[in-house]
Amino acid sequence: MTFLSILCALLIEQLKPLRADNMIYAEIKSFAMRIEHWFNAGDATHGRLGWILMMAALMVPTAAIYWTLMHYELVFAAFAWNVLIVYLTLGFRHYSHYFTSIQLALNSGDEATARSLLAEWARIDTVGMETPEIIRIAVEKSLITTHRNVFGVFFWFLMPLGPAGAVMYRVSEYLARAWNEPEHMRNEAFGQFAAKAFYWIDWAPVRLTAVAFAVVGNFEDAIYAWRNFAHRWADEARGIILSAGGGAMGVRLGTPNENAAKVLPPDAALVDVSDSEDDILPGEEPNLRALQSTVGLVWRALLLWMMLLLLASSAAWLG
Repeated sequence: MTFLSILCALLIEQLKPLRADNMIYAEIKSFAMRIEHWFNAGDATHGRLGWILMMAALMVPTAAIYWTLMHYELVFAAFAWNVLIVYLTLGFRHYSHYFTSIQLALNSGDEATARSLLAEWARIDTVGMETPEIIRIAVEKSLITTHRNVFGVFFWFLMPLGPAGAVMYRVSEYLARAWNEPEHMRNEAFGQFAAKAFYWIDWAPVRLTAVAFAVVGNFEDAIYAWRNFAHRWADEARGIILSAGGGAMGVRLGTPNENAAKVLPPDAALVDVSDSEDDILPGEEPNLRALQSTVGLVWRALLLWMMLLLLASSAAWLG
């Protein structure tokens, strides 16, 4: 059922992508804002209580419906519920149109349109940005988004929590951003627990995504970059994904000569690279080929996940 649920959700999303600004997401965001308004009194403990309340409010009904359907042997209804939850928590097509449009614009030499699209997608200032920088940020954004909207969801959906696990992952990822990244929340203690909780929730998925990138790409360079350069990003998860992903594609991600100890903006990926040859990330500077390489890497990693899931499901069924 797990494999078929994911497969059906992916097929449905390809045919009918869920808009990133859909009503369900809007209600969850509104709920998160209300929780922050009710609980935020400047203490980290309040953030923990707010996080637990929001998780319980969304995960308990999700799990209760699934297990109730299974208890009464309504297998098809439980399957449909799984498909619905995976469809709602996946985001494979939420932002892919940005990446595709940026790729088409750059291929046609329209840097202005590419800058505009990247600014809207990454919410950064792209005025005067050169093509290599546009490509680098687009590739980095794509790898991180794919991990958090696809592979992380897969991992937690496969856990015993089932659909509730997928909900937990996506909501915890959102709260880690919503309660820490906005200007008025950056120095607040309220979001500290949300950030720590997502770090641990994402600990295993991040590493499995990096392994998948290595397996379907240049394995040696991916592992080398992961082991030697991931720690140079201020955000450990970003460092692992971008170093392994860049190494797998033979593309040098991150910006040189930056202080990785700085507090980074949400979509930055800063890496400290010295002038020593041994300290230079493997690969070439981002170019137009890197955009196509990113598409190939993501699809190959997705197919790898699906093949492994099919094998595991077949073994369980035969057993």
